[in-house]
Amino acid sequence: MNLRARIKEVMASELMLEVSVDEIGDESPLFGPTGIGLDSVDALQLVVAIEKHFKLKITDQDKAREILANVESIAKAIEEAGLA
Repeated sequence: MNLRARIKEVMASELMLEVSVDEIGDESPLFGPTGIGLDSVDALQLVVAIEKHFKLKITDQDKAREILANVESIAKAIEEAGLA
């Protein structure tokens, strides 16, 4: 399973999403009305899940916004940290 698929699986299981893994596009926004509709509580859960499953620590709030924009940005952050 590739990294992006694993991220989607983690999101689906940890956040109990109402959308299927297949409905989450790599570039689809995760937050807001045009995305899959995550909120601030989901963001916290997602940060914890990413750290738990991929060992990526996200401590800077501004950076977190960039990293959590979509599946692709999460994958790139994991890859850039050498954790993929």
